[in-house]
Parts: sequence; structure tokens; C-alpha cells
Amino acid sequence: MSAEIVPGPLGTPCPDFVRRRESAPLDPALLPSGDLVPLAVRYADVRALLGSPVSSRNLRSPGLPRLVSGRSIDDDPDSLINQDPPEHTRYRRIMFGAFTPQQAERWRPQVAELAEELLDGLGPRFDLMRDFGIQLTIRMICRVLGVSEEHRERFIEYTALFLSTSTASQESRMRGYQEFIAFCAELVARHRAEPGDDLIDQLIQARDEGDRLTEGELVNTVQALIAAGYETTASMISKGMLRLLTHPDQWAELVADPKLAAAAAEEVLRYDGPPASAFMRRVTADVEIPSGRLAAGAVVLPHINAANHDPEVFAEPERFDIHRFGAGPPHHLAFGYGAHRCLAAALARVELVEALRALATKRPGLRLAVAPEEIRWTDGLVHAPLTLPVDS
Repeated sequence: MSAEIVPGPLGTPCPDFVRRRESAPLDPALLPSGDLVPLAVRYADVRALLGSPVSSRNLRSPGLPRLVSGRSIDDDPDSLINQDPPEHTRYRRIMFGAFTPQQAERWRPQVAELAEELLDGLGPRFDLMRDFGIQLTIRMICRVLGVSEEHRERFIEYTALFLSTSTASQESRMRGYQEFIAFCAELVARHRAEPGDDLIDQLIQARDEGDRLTEGELVNTVQALIAAGYETTASMISKGMLRLLTHPDQWAELVADPKLAAAAAEEVLRYDGPPASAFMRRVTADVEIPSGRLAAGAVVLPHINAANHDPEVFAEPERFDIHRFGAGPPHHLAFGYGAHRCLAAALARVELVEALRALATKRPGLRLAVAPEEIRWTDGLVHAPLTLPVDS
């Protein structure tokens, strides 16, 4: 049995997850780098790992397994996703006020207006990924941060480079990351020289008991917000619409009652959840998780998408059902769990809900313009349709 994790048809979960969950829940998996690490696929194991105090994101020691070959974002000590408590706790606490659900709600009217504006400007046939999903999310993150939209094509180029898993692009991937960081440093400097009231300005001023973010932390936060703020959410919009359009009865329900958009968004998040897998963890002390014992020093990959398809938690997990979370709060792990739960989850939810609502309202006759099997997918850390041609 191959240790490689290969998505199923139309971006569905790797078919091997069923075998792994049933009989080999911590079997090694082959990473894009060529390294082998234990892969956690059961919901209980993934949740335990993400919430464990001995689960570290510091993977910078020589010789540790790598997700991708060569230097990557895992090597940056200033990145929030690579820090452990107490540094991570301080860093996140300083930023928390800018990412509350209340703050995200302030942006909902603008998200809804922009989604409708984009659809009004498109003809009957368009690429839902490139012309709508990416444009909506990249323009919104530019507005939230206070960055001119003229830079959005550069953001897309930079992000595509460093999120690639191709072993042939090690140098270009890191060059893209370094150029992106340098550009974000310029943005921070510009906001310091000409302060306003955008999110970058709020982050510059944010403090906790007199303690502010360092310059490196500020720059990395801006970079992470741009990348995660458009790429993963755009992928969720396109994958969510693919699921809906290949389940026409559920698309018809959403068209008839656009208020279902919030419940539909939660099922999209569970089914395809961003990202496909969590970042790897290094276990700093022996730890027992439900499926077994992990020794200190082990590096393991908790797979969020596999956890969100665990039949012990989600009835008939392979079934896409927009009514699944209608009766209560969602318990999927799409935004992670524990200390590293996605900081901008509330804004991502607002964007996904309003995108689905606008599409159902403005383009009720939407349908795929090609056979589902003809859709090409990206091969990066975010697995999503490269393009999604639709007719309306």
C-alpha cells in the first residue's frame, strides 16, 4: 500500500484514509519532500495533537522531516505559525483584538457589496476561481489591511510561488517568499510614515501591557494575512461551489433560500476544510493520544481533512449535506484547534457565506461549463481547482 497521500476524484479526501482510520491510524505518510512521518487521521487524534501542550511548531532543528524540500516558511522564527508558548501566547494576545467576530461583522456589508459588484461585471460565462473567488478575497484583504489594490497581482504571484510543493521550484519558492517579506516590510514602513486606521495601523499600535509586536513579527503578520486571507478562502469558495453544482438539488435549495448560506458554508468547511492538512508538529515529550503513544522528538502530521471525515464524529462523512450543521454550532476542525486555531477564522467565514449568498442570489442558473472530470487542480499546499469555468 502506497504511503503517498493522493486526493480522490474531484478533490475528495484520499481514499486511503478509510483504511488508515480503521487499521493504521498513525501509519507513515510520504511528504512532498520525500520524508516519511506518522499521519494522524482520526478526529480524536488530530484534536488531541492540535491541543496538546507538548505539540510544538518549532521544526527548525537540522535533520527534522520537512513538508517540502529546501527552505520554506517553516524556517522563519518570526512567523506566528512557527512559535510556541509563551512567545506564541504573547504574539497572539496582542493581535487578538483585530480579529474578533465583532470586527469581522464590520466588514460583512463591504464583502456582500463587492461580491455583487464583481458578479454584475461578469458575463454569462466566467471562471469562478480566477474571476470571482480570487478577486473577492484579494480585494477584501487589501481593503482590510489598507493596501492599494494595484498590488494584488504581485500578491497572487508571490503566494503561488511559496505555497508550491514542487521540488523543482525550491529556489523560486524561497525567492518568492523573501520578496514577499521585503514587500510587506515596505508596507509597514509606509503605514508608519503615514498612519491611518487600517488593520496594518492597528497592528503597529497593538500592545499588551506596554509590549508591542517586534518589527519581524509585524512584517510576518502582514504577509501571513495577505496569503491566508485570500488563497485559502478563495479555494473554499471554488471548492464549495463545485460541491454545490455537483449536488444540484442542494444548489436549488440554496437558491430558493439564500439564508441557508451560513449552514452551507460550514459543510463546505468540513468537507474541504482549509488547509487540507495542518502544519506538522514535533512532540517535545512522550505523549499518549487515543490511537497510541508518540515518543519525544517524533514529528507527526495531523490531517484536518481526514479528521473532518471521521465516521465516529460525522455520520456518513462522504455525504455532502448543507443541513448538517443547521441545528447547532459546528464541531469540525477546518480552522484548526487549540493555540494555533486560525486567527482570522471569523473574517474567512464572513467572506465564504457572503460569496455563496451572492452567487445564489445573482446567478441562480449557475452550472459547470465543463465536465467535472475536466477540471484541473493545483498541486500546492492548498489543493483547489486551478480554474472553474461556469455558465449562468
